Amino acid sequence: MVPLLRASLATALSAAAMMTALPAMAASGGTAALSVRLQQALNAEDRVKALTALMAPDQAQTLMERFRRFSMRFPETRWAVRSGQPLADGRPTVTLAVSGTRQQDGLSYSFKANQRLAFTTDGGLITDQEVLSDQSVLTSASKPLPISLLIPDTVLTGSRYDVDVVVDQPLGKALLAGGLTPVTAQQVLAQQSPDVQLEPLGGGGLFKSVQAPFQPGVQTWAALLVHPDGVITVSKRVQVVDDRSKLNP
Repeated sequence: MVPLLRASLATALSAAAMMTALPAMAASGGTAALSVRLQQALNAEDRVKALTALMAPDQAQTLMERFRRFSMRFPETRWAVRSGQPLADGRPTVTLAVSGTRQQDGLSYSFKANQRLAFTTDGGLITDQEVLSDQSVLTSASKPLPISLLIPDTVLTGSRYDVDVVVDQPLGKALLAGGLTPVTAQQVLAQQSPDVQLEPLGGGGLFKSVQAPFQPGVQTWAALLVHPDGVITVSKRVQVVDDRSKLNP
């Protein structure tokens, strides 16, 4: 894979790795207050310092390293955090969104990522968290290339489901290439770029039917679309469950 595409994949995976390590914070004052404090820390001038003040010491080193890697790829970002509806088991949820843009070598880079978390508390601290959904899109192009992601957040064990990345604008005579590959948990945490085999695409996007594993867990996918005007990189985490009641948490 060429260096530009590998770097794009690494950037798309870096937000997922970083948000997975968000801190154990004081939970007093409810989920809304927690969301405000977390958003303030993520948008602080010295984000690492602000987050470190809210987290358990044993997590600080991991978070600082992931923030450093992410900031090198995308130094200017904006975070938004909002509280969500609690789950059926009572755990509160928050939704995080990060976005940023930059200009380099005549290309406009646009990055967006979203993640939904559920967490548990003990003694006023968040002691554990579960990623309910996670996706990111990085576009490097000379002009906007809007896309739609048609990928479920949750699927049943052993089922087949579609992973579709659709280019919203007509392609005309433009040629499109792309590919899809699974990403291991180790690759996500290390922000390592997987190898994606590109092939010619028709029909205005990438359309794949994939198989869910037969055991509950997580599948993470990385997709690349190469267009004459630029490159689109997508990462998506899919939760695999063995109970239909968990399909829409």
